[in-house]
Amino acid sequence: MTRQLTDRPPAVAEAGPALRRRPKWSGRTRRDFFVFLALALPNLVLIGVFTYLPLINNVYYSTLDWTLGSTSATVVGLDNYVTFFTSADAAKVLGTTAVFTLVTVGGSMVLGLLIALALNSKVRGTTFARSAVFAPYVLSGVGVGLVWLFIFDPGYGVLAWVLRGLGQQSPQWINDPQLSLVMVIIVYVWKNLGYCAVVYLAGLQSLPQDVMEAASLDGANGFRRFLSMSVPLLSPTTFFLLITTMLSSLQAFDLIRIMTPLGNGTSTLIYEAYLQAFGAFNRAGYSASISVVLFAILLVITVLQLRFVERKVHYS
Repeated sequence: MTRQLTDRPPAVAEAGPALRRRPKWSGRTRRDFFVFLALALPNLVLIGVFTYLPLINNVYYSTLDWTLGSTSATVVGLDNYVTFFTSADAAKVLGTTAVFTLVTVGGSMVLGLLIALALNSKVRGTTFARSAVFAPYVLSGVGVGLVWLFIFDPGYGVLAWVLRGLGQQSPQWINDPQLSLVMVIIVYVWKNLGYCAVVYLAGLQSLPQDVMEAASLDGANGFRRFLSMSVPLLSPTTFFLLITTMLSSLQAFDLIRIMTPLGNGTSTLIYEAYLQAFGAFNRAGYSASISVVLFAILLVITVLQLRFVERKVHYS
């Protein structure tokens, strides 16, 4: 009798988990899976067809010696990449891309933060001012480029007319390669700083006011509170803007195309790829290799930002 009582609990213990174990593929799990497929599969198909498939094709085209419009092409392997990196224009294109990206990203973020600080004040007219600051960002890049081209034109532009009234000659913004780059940078920063300002404004309004008030009671002035508290607390916003604005600047095209059609001093990587494929060269394979280089740079920058820069981000 004693042996029977001691033998039964192990049998029950062994059967217990089997009785309590739920099937891995229950009706609810199956239903959730099909709902997930119904919602995600169309988006995944669109992303695959219109993003990753063209990317794969572009990598293949970069290995070809192919003239745009030709029905035949010759496989050249990595010769297009070797030609690009050994050409005299490679350093100029990469340098122009680096200068344009760094100045536009830094200028947009710094000016956007300063404007956000001003728009965060509780005064009359801030709603109108916020709309006015953000408006250029949603305008067409082609329209913005045409308007600013009229302003900068050294012959009949508004800026030239003002300078002539002051007895000065207008700089050759369009003809001078260095001034052309400055001109495009000014317009790009003007168009995109509203985006940074609005995002920073949202970050400023989400800061914990009790912490800021406590710092004020401790004797910290406005500038001290901004440097020691607002800037660290805004690090997630800054990190987000750093990624989005850098990717956007590296892919800037419309303003460069409208204001400097020949790329005189403004040939960034993406615009050089356009000129090689659709300009006078018609070198589609060579253009594809430049596009792959740009993609690799974008990928490396994004990975480095996520790997190292995000470590300095303080999430509250």
